[in-house]
Amino acid sequence: MKISYNWLKDYIDFDLSPEKLAEILTETGLEVAGVEKVENIKGGLEGFVVGEVITCEPHPDSDHLSKTTVNVGHQVLPIVCGAPNVAAGQKVVVATVGTTLYMGDGEFQIKKAKIRGEVSEGMICAEDEMGMGTDHEGIMVLNELAKPGTPAKEYFNIQSDWAIEIDLTPNRIDGASHIGVARDLAAYLNLKNEITYKKPSVEEFKVDNHDLEIPIEIKNPEACPRYSGVTITDVKIADSPTWLQNRLKAIGLTPINNVVDITNFVLYETAQPLHAFDADEIKGGKVVVRTMEAGTKFITLDEEERELSSEDLMICNTEDGMCIGGVFGGIRSGVKESTKNIFLESACFDPVFIRKTARRHGLNTDASFRFERGTDPNETIYALKRAALLIKEIAGGRISSEIVDFYPEPVADFEVNISYKNILRLIGKELGVETIKKILTSLEIKVVSEDENGLTVHVPPYRVDVQREADVIEEILRIYGYNNIEIPSIVKSTLQTSQKPAPNKIRNIISDMLTSLGFNEIMSNSLTKAVYYEGLKDYPETKTVKLFNPLSQDLNSMRQTLLFGGLESIAYNANRQNRNIRFYEFGNCYFSKGTDLKESPADNYFEEEHLGLFISGNKEQESWNSPVQESSFSQLKTFTENILKKTGFNLQNLKVENSENELFSEGLTYFGRNGKKLVEMGIVNKKWLKKFEISNPVYYSDFDWGQLFLELKSNKTEFSEIPKYPAVRRDLAILVDKKIKFIELEKLAYQTERNILREVNLFDVYEGKGIPNDKKSYAISYILRDDLRTLKDKQIDKVMNKLVSVYERELGAQLR
Repeated sequence: MKISYNWLKDYIDFDLSPEKLAEILTETGLEVAGVEKVENIKGGLEGFVVGEVITCEPHPDSDHLSKTTVNVGHQVLPIVCGAPNVAAGQKVVVATVGTTLYMGDGEFQIKKAKIRGEVSEGMICAEDEMGMGTDHEGIMVLNELAKPGTPAKEYFNIQSDWAIEIDLTPNRIDGASHIGVARDLAAYLNLKNEITYKKPSVEEFKVDNHDLEIPIEIKNPEACPRYSGVTITDVKIADSPTWLQNRLKAIGLTPINNVVDITNFVLYETAQPLHAFDADEIKGGKVVVRTMEAGTKFITLDEEERELSSEDLMICNTEDGMCIGGVFGGIRSGVKESTKNIFLESACFDPVFIRKTARRHGLNTDASFRFERGTDPNETIYALKRAALLIKEIAGGRISSEIVDFYPEPVADFEVNISYKNILRLIGKELGVETIKKILTSLEIKVVSEDENGLTVHVPPYRVDVQREADVIEEILRIYGYNNIEIPSIVKSTLQTSQKPAPNKIRNIISDMLTSLGFNEIMSNSLTKAVYYEGLKDYPETKTVKLFNPLSQDLNSMRQTLLFGGLESIAYNANRQNRNIRFYEFGNCYFSKGTDLKESPADNYFEEEHLGLFISGNKEQESWNSPVQESSFSQLKTFTENILKKTGFNLQNLKVENSENELFSEGLTYFGRNGKKLVEMGIVNKKWLKKFEISNPVYYSDFDWGQLFLELKSNKTEFSEIPKYPAVRRDLAILVDKKIKFIELEKLAYQTERNILREVNLFDVYEGKGIPNDKKSYAISYILRDDLRTLKDKQIDKVMNKLVSVYERELGAQLR
């Protein structure tokens, strides 16, 4: 949100520089993101002066140029001018040498020059050359009383301003106005000097007649706790005066017309949104605040047709809707050039209603921004009177009704008890009772009683977030100044030992390893599409954590798996010609338990940390000295098992089964000592690749990092010396049914020979000529080694015969 430096001075008298003001506001909790100089006219007419044309005669070498001499106060300049209306005796605006002219997006600097042989030391300007209009028919001729040498910015009263950008936190909506900022600034400055801020008076408000009474009816008081309105007749819609346009332009708003500009002005002055209706468009002469049937069509000010929800609060007449309450106006009931009579609305709406409506329709307006965070219901009448008086002053008209005000349950101040003991404990410094009371009074927090132990205060509703003792103490501290609290010489702390092994250290070790292997780390959004989980069994929709107020339907739930975010990243890269992918991601996945524990709603949910690996495309980048090979399931299996080994797991102690996860066309699952799943890996089902428009196969591993870390803590890293005795390799070519996977043969091998079998590797798979259609051939290598002695052929043959026998008996395999 932007505030204007000059505008702020209307409410509080100060002589701080814009930079110092920004520093103070940041200290008091209104963090300033930047300060930008604002000029009504680009360049601020720097270098332009008032001049008097002394002589004017035709140029000797041109039929359309004039040779003039111009008095600019301190000297007389020769200037060649091409304007047809230049004449001696005129008062004009001169751009002197060195002046920069801004015309459209371009700019150029005035230089001393010779134009067809005649010296020219400046330029007599037209409106468009000064940035004050679009007229270029001739030079601008000033009033004859204008004094030569007067800077043009003084003559035209050109003022510079500074726009101060404030990054408002959601709890500080009280700072979303110039008066709100002035209140905080006054409270800060008042600690050293007696300074207060002032609000413009509305005591002159009075009803001129009762020619246009418009009653109101509130059918949804829970969504609209207060609604106020007044009518003004015989207004004249026109452009706003210069001072009002300049105020709005300084904060980045575009002036529209006097009535609309006044509502925007009062919004940024008080933080109370207003809306002006064309009273002649209010059918039935009555305003009704209600919801409408779902599916009702409504055209807003941006000429977009929107479909309403049954929960959208609408400002209606007796027949149809006029405005989406607190969010956006309708195209028919808004103020137009032909508007003569207006109904001015000032209301307080429930933040939840407004937030949901704004999200549903993808709207974010100045009004919804404030209503979503909570406005002061006790401010509606003041803002209404302030706007009505400005409309009478600027647009004419007469106030033609009493103020109608629906406010059945007035909001009282929040009562809070604070103790001096807790103020000292939380702030860490003795401030003094008088200082505390002075700060509270400056913030309009009323001290209603006090004793030796503390104070009882009433907090006005404009501070919707200050309702506890700690909140009031925070208010005291931010005004007193965080930087004014000395750093204590004694540090009080509780020493804690970190868990071993350190989670971050293990995570970094694995990250370093994967990065060294050519992987890139990705970070996907935890928010995803709920539609991804429709119809899934392994990740049922009932376990999806859905958002009440999603920013969009693409971000309406929390992820249950890292897969979909990874596929989005792969598709994004593939569409940009980067098809060789190696990604990894550490991230949390979120699940609903399907319960509804209202007393402790957080217990309805849980989250798990996972590690995802993704590979796709070619195994390596193309090179002249190696053939192109595509990534494979075997490659992913190697990466996956290397991570398990790196974290201290013995692969032979892990149970491995075929994965039945529906996201994979085929895959493996590794289980830990307690039977819990450690990692699941596989080839991503083509159905999902088609959904994300990915042409290459994708291989994915999903580590349950939390479970893996639990078992990792009990793992012991063991070291062994290099074997003294040589290993022996034997190969087998095994013919098996197509449905049998290598993992089954590997598992049987380790179960059959537990002493000297060290490795089982698959190095070839063959299907085709010479092999029955329902069979395939596995070429498998077996590494045997005895750590106590050298193996003999008889011992080796015995082990290999035993393996063949087991394969034949258990799997119906044949030795080729």
